[in-house]
Amino acid sequence: MKRAGHTTLLLASDEAKNFIGHEGEDLHRFMGSATQAFSEHDMNCPASSGSVKTAGMIVVPRSMKTLSAIVHGLSDNAITRAADVTLKERRTLIPVPRETPLSIVHLRNLLRAAQAGATILPAMPAFYTKPRTMDDMVNFIVGRILDLFNVPHSLYPRWGEPGAEKE
Repeated sequence: MKRAGHTTLLLASDEAKNFIGHEGEDLHRFMGSATQAFSEHDMNCPASSGSVKTAGMIVVPRSMKTLSAIVHGLSDNAITRAADVTLKERRTLIPVPRETPLSIVHLRNLLRAAQAGATILPAMPAFYTKPRTMDDMVNFIVGRILDLFNVPHSLYPRWGEPGAEKE
């Protein structure tokens, strides 16, 4: 399925497949929302090759294990290989950490990712949008990610628009 003219590739880790049900999502519906879905073990995923043009990659939610593999060049699965390709091709890489609190090891790895060219976008919703539901908070993060790819959306009110209050 194409979304607003965009082709999306979904790389799902085994851990994501195990935990998605715990977070109230249906794995098949989620994977069906992408143009193509791949296992982390499928190194034939198009995103694993630098000759395949992509706008970039979003790793969400991104575990600290995966972040460590990315910043140390450990391309041992399709996710970390695709992230490695994204960085080497100077494309947009957006890791979205959600762990808290962060240790010094986490902070150093986040810094290494930023130094390698990644844009770190923590899952921290803004409250000036006056979110009322969990979906409102998630939509803010998704909207910020889409902004970094210049994908138009109306997922949250922008600063100064009706519904957005000053912080």
